[in-house]
Parts: sequence; structure tokens; C-alpha cells
Amino acid sequence: MKNNLIKLINEKKARVGIAGLGYVGLPLALRFSEAGFKVTGFDIDPEKVEKINRGETYIAQFTSERISNCVKKGLLEATADFANVKDMDALILCIPTPLGKHNEPDISYIINTVEAVMPYTRKGQLISLESTTYPGTTDEEIVPRVENKGFKIGEDYFVTFSPEREDPGNKNFHTQTIPKVLGGYTSNCQEVGAALYGSVIDSVVKVSSTKAAEMTKLLENIFRSVNIGLVNELKIVSDKMGIDIWEVIDAAATKPFGYMPFYPGPGLGGHCIPIDPFYLTWKALEYKVHTRFIELAGEINTSMPEYVVNKAQDALNRAKKSVNGSKILVMGLAYKKNVSDTRESPSVRIMEELIKKGAEVSYSDAYVSEFPKMREYKYDMKSIELTEASIKSFDCIIIATDHDNFDYDALLKYAKIIVDPRGRYRKTYPNVIKA
Repeated sequence: MKNNLIKLINEKKARVGIAGLGYVGLPLALRFSEAGFKVTGFDIDPEKVEKINRGETYIAQFTSERISNCVKKGLLEATADFANVKDMDALILCIPTPLGKHNEPDISYIINTVEAVMPYTRKGQLISLESTTYPGTTDEEIVPRVENKGFKIGEDYFVTFSPEREDPGNKNFHTQTIPKVLGGYTSNCQEVGAALYGSVIDSVVKVSSTKAAEMTKLLENIFRSVNIGLVNELKIVSDKMGIDIWEVIDAAATKPFGYMPFYPGPGLGGHCIPIDPFYLTWKALEYKVHTRFIELAGEINTSMPEYVVNKAQDALNRAKKSVNGSKILVMGLAYKKNVSDTRESPSVRIMEELIKKGAEVSYSDAYVSEFPKMREYKYDMKSIELTEASIKSFDCIIIATDHDNFDYDALLKYAKIIVDPRGRYRKTYPNVIKA
């Protein structure tokens, strides 16, 4: 069966199913479709399903034209009916893995999806998990459910883990050019997975197991979390000492070896860096290991929105105003610049803290016209347009996300107070508070 499935893949006759059509699943579906594979996207959100089938986008980075071209060619469709899994040769799971209330992993979305598709699986298929999770998830949660179907993994059914590496807004790398790490449950599983991903991605990096692949993704994101936590802590210290941390970082970055620049900000956002480290800290407890270094970085990064709010409060106090009753504009709702992704955005945390203190809060973000549906936050807000009059109407403006399409000259000219945790203004200005 292995050779038959690889043959289907090599001839681009394999049907590819992708469960989860978000920021990971949609670009992957487009990549397979544009490479000539017939792709079926599975999602429980009927709005996403309907938009895909109409050839419309719901993520700013991917144009409707690109989706429509794949749909018109008969290479892309979407459905909420998991019964269609029986027609797939490969099924890739791009399912969210959030945290619970106590920072414990919530893999219920993975488990629920696997249990939903299992009744429709058949011999000769490959299932590949891409969701970021703790080492052992594939072996402990997916493999037993496959084996309960009576399949022999590596012989008549194949299981792999290949962590997603999408970076929304990155113009230098995209799905095809980002190397793909792959771990198979058996060597045959890895061979089939390498054939599948290698047919659409330039480089496949094979590791010895699904656990090694799962740990690889955690290492990548923990590396960023720890270094960002370090530079955020240095920012706080530098501020107390009257030192410009941005000047220090720029100077340190001139060293051609032994140093990599990381930049402070108002906190971490996105689905990976604020969440993934806690997956490892939780799993490590099973082995009686306390990951103090990782947890400390998480604490520092999580505290940064409050630090920014305190800087805004101090600035308003110096202007003889209180936060309570002040009109405050948060620039950028997305978690990083030039994208529409608001998952775990520190901007929302900043808004929440300001509202609790009695501020009248608004936001401006051309990428996010209306406040999106979120699990924890519900605000009836729309993005406001930046004009001379609107800028002047606010007591304080916070640059939470430094989109390139903001008019920073107009902000500098008309704003009473600008709190800048993103380092957009490197020079010293009387109305700019570096945060």
C-alpha cells in the first residue's frame, strides 16, 4: 500500500484533505491546489466553507482571485461533512491548540477532529498532524485511535507529524520555500509523508520520530519567547536607567558573530509564541522537570501589556489627566504588523486593561475593520479612520501594532501623547513616550 500511495502522490492523483482552514490550513490548501492536487478543505465554520466555495477570501494575505482560480479549476473545494474523508488519500490536520484557564494544553480540538474523521478512514491513507503540541501527542492520541480501527500503521495506514511554520506577513518566505520538518511513526510512514510534502515544498527535513518533530516546533518558539522575554526585561531596566534600549539593540546588532537581535514590544501575540512554551512546561512535569527558565520568560512577556498601560497612565498623569474618562486610541489590533491575525494579540489585552480603568477606548486598524469574534473578548467596535480631527480628539495614542500603512508623520504632528512600545519613533520628541 505504501508504494501505491506514493505512486498516487507522484502522479498528483492523490486526493488531499485539509482539516482546519485557518492561517495554517488555507495557505497549505492553496499550495497543494496550485501544484495540481485536488484538495478538499474541512472546517466546522460554515462561513469559511461558503466563502471558499464562492472563491472568496477571509484572510487578508490571500486574495480572492487566488482562491477563485483554484476553485474554478476544480482543484479546491470546502465542506463541513467529514464523511468525505473516505475519498481522501491524505488528510492533514491544522487544528488549533489553545491553552486552558490554568495554562494547561487544550488538545480537545485535535481529539474531537480525529474522532470525527475515524469512522470514515480506510486502508491506504495518510494522516498528518501539523498542530503545535507537546511531544507524544501523535503517538499517544492519534496512533491508538488509528489502531483501534484495526489498521497496521506503517503497512496499511500511515501517520506523521509535520509542524506548521507559517509566518503571516513574511514576504521573504512562504509555504513552498519554508523547509518542512517531518517525523513518521514508522520509516514507511516517513517515506509516504516525505513524498506528500516533497511534492509541494522545496525542502523536507526528516527527523527520527514524531516526538522529535513535535519538540522541534516547541524549540523554535521557545527560543523566540525566551529571547523576547530577555529583551523585554532589559527594556524595563534600561528605561529606569534612562537608557534607550533601541539604541542599545542597534549597536549590539553590529556585532557580526555571537549575537542575534530581538526586539521588545507590548507583549506576545499570535497562536504560537505566547502559547507553545506552556505545552512543554506542562509535559515536563510528567518527568518531574520544572522548566523555570521558560516559565519566567512567559511571565515577563505576559506582563508587558500592563507595563504599557502603566506608561500611558504615567504620561496622562503628567498632563494632569486620569485614565478614567480619557479618550485613548490603540493603534493596531493585529498581533504583528501588516497582517489581519488578532489571535492572542497584546493590543486586546491593553484595551481590556484601559477599559477596566475607565478609559474610552477606540482602535484603528485597516486590516481589521471590525472587532473579531474571540473566545475571551467581545467588544462592539469598528476601526476608526485617522484624520487630523480624529487624532486631535484623543488624549493618548498607543502604538500597539506598528502597521506600515499608518501615517506616523500625522500622528507625530497632531497627537497630544504617543506611547510607543514598538520603537517606531527612534528620535526624541516631546509628545512621544518610549515604552
